[in-house]
Amino acid sequence: MITLTALIHTFGLIAITKMESVLQKHQHPIISMATTVLGLFLLLTVEVWLWALAHYHLGVIEHFETALYFSLTSFSTLGFGDVLPAREWRIFAALEGVNGFLLIGWSTAHLIAASIRVGPFRTGEHF
Repeated sequence: MITLTALIHTFGLIAITKMESVLQKHQHPIISMATTVLGLFLLLTVEVWLWALAHYHLGVIEHFETALYFSLTSFSTLGFGDVLPAREWRIFAALEGVNGFLLIGWSTAHLIAASIRVGPFRTGEHF
């Protein structure tokens, strides 16, 4: 799951970056940034759903809706603790939190780099 989501994230960030440059060429920095934020949100959503599907199909969580909720709270490292995996799946579930932490951090780094690269915080203009 970690390898799969890392690959999805890599190719997703490449696609988002290409979209940023297309929009930047047309002088639309605000639209470019909004597209970046929405693209990152979509990318993270796909990854959360993949983890949820894994939890559901492996039998970690019995119902898909609960698996999706569990995945979202685990991936975001919020971890309410109201839904718990079976004992034998605790490490697998914890790895989702580590995976989410890294991918959300990577997304944040991309967003900061994009805001400097295409606006609204271009180096030389605002710093």
